[in-house]
Amino acid sequence: MADVKVTCVTKPHPQSPHEHITHLGNPQAGWKLTREEVIRSIDARTNTFYVVDPYTGRRSDIEVVRIPGHVPYVKTRADGDLNDNLLSLNQCPI
Repeated sequence: MADVKVTCVTKPHPQSPHEHITHLGNPQAGWKLTREEVIRSIDARTNTFYVVDPYTGRRSDIEVVRIPGHVPYVKTRADGDLNDNLLSLNQCPI
């Protein structure tokens, strides 16, 4: 299993703090995956994904959230920060 650092996300409306994420990536490592690919990888235990807070240096693992009647999505595990570390990442390059 690989431990994979996420440094960017793609959202349809980049300025929205509540918009759903369509892709996650790390341009320096040369990868970008759809949200669905990341979820499949987490579920299969092929990879773990995480982000690092640029201010504190703290790691937050990414987990899958499933709510009945909704599409599964990803978010960072609660780390005491009110902002979701994943949603605050820069937009991935195209």
